[in-house]
Amino acid sequence: MTRFRALTRWTLSVSVAVAFSGALAGCGWFGTKEAPPLPGERMAVLLFDSELKADPQVAELAVRLPRPVVNPDWAMAGGRSNHAMHHLALGDAPGVVWRADAGEGSGDEAVLIAPPIVAAGKVFTIDAEGMVSAFDARNGNRLWQVETAPEGEDSAVVGGGLGYANGRVYVGSGYAQVLALSAENGEQVWRSNMPAPVRAAPSVSDGRVFVITLDNQMIALSAETGERLWGHAGISEVAGLVGGASPAVERDVVIAPFSSGEIFALRAENGRLLWTDNLTAVRRVDAISSLADIRGLPVIDREIVLAISHSGRMAAVDRRIGARLWEKDIGGTQMPWVAGDYVFVISNDAELVALTRKEGFIRWITRLPRFEDEEDREDPIFWSGPVLAGDRLIVAGSHGEAVSVSPYTGEVLGRFDLPDGVSVTPVVADNTLYILTDDAELLALR
Repeated sequence: MTRFRALTRWTLSVSVAVAFSGALAGCGWFGTKEAPPLPGERMAVLLFDSELKADPQVAELAVRLPRPVVNPDWAMAGGRSNHAMHHLALGDAPGVVWRADAGEGSGDEAVLIAPPIVAAGKVFTIDAEGMVSAFDARNGNRLWQVETAPEGEDSAVVGGGLGYANGRVYVGSGYAQVLALSAENGEQVWRSNMPAPVRAAPSVSDGRVFVITLDNQMIALSAETGERLWGHAGISEVAGLVGGASPAVERDVVIAPFSSGEIFALRAENGRLLWTDNLTAVRRVDAISSLADIRGLPVIDREIVLAISHSGRMAAVDRRIGARLWEKDIGGTQMPWVAGDYVFVISNDAELVALTRKEGFIRWITRLPRFEDEEDREDPIFWSGPVLAGDRLIVAGSHGEAVSVSPYTGEVLGRFDLPDGVSVTPVVADNTLYILTDDAELLALR
């Protein structure tokens, strides 16, 4: 048994899980459900009102996007290894075609933080207790289910996620392990121990599996054997948000985001440092800016790296030399979505923001509901997304509602109720929208 075998072995001075999963309440088709709060010291992180404003120099600029394309797979967190999915195809009025039980949802001991992945005609999920399931993407029938916890281990964990490549499902585990499973039947191919729990889903590229551990180590493994190839350590942070961001990989460069607010560009082959940056807010004067964590996945798109930290800094960086191209005082925990010449992102203030990709000018801002009780500012709502599909941005809320927004104007196009709250990003593959709710119900809409 390794020292840092499970996330529950770690002692955090702050439990920010409360902010992101203490409000896992959903109103919808099946009524209201209130999840018990997670243990830990409470800390006020809901300090909003950043007063973002659109930039007048682009007020008349028309938003033009690439045409939607059908993506057969969503093979890992962020869709593919560079996390740049652009504009995906989805029908005009998708409805629920099937639903499935994906296992154990969020509760008082563990939190469901990993979105599903889609590949080879299957949908794969990992629940709050580390159970990996495979479903037929056509009808939702369960094909297999595998428990990934080490033998004799029954403590609850948080962390990890899934990635797919070449017929294998790679599992990052809160039990401080990485596994490779056969996508066909779930049989274990290999299992490798890590120095600490895995924070987020693995990224897979060119025969390598890249994972980030809770103590801010970036580790590269052989996708074939699980052998450790190299590692890189950042600054260890005691406090952080539940979950983490998967590394972004494109060609020979991997971008490693850490809970310290650091991002490292490393050579994918050997881990050699190319450049580094830090997205920590300059003035960390309140509870929200004291958490520099990068939880939103970084994106590599056409030689630009886009990243956002919780502490209030979003930046575009030249992939080759690490030079800042632009920066904005926007904090968030969700992946920036790139499409054409625009970037869409949700801020900590529940603002959906459209920015120009090259200059970082704000084209429009749509303010989403921030509280279920707006008058008394109670029951905060946390939004996941956006995903751009079928000429609309889709976001899902912890209160059990999904909202579609025009990417061209920011106008709210529609809302629909979900059976429970949602804390993971919706995904799209093969003209189908997949949503995993906090109680681990998997919905397919097409």
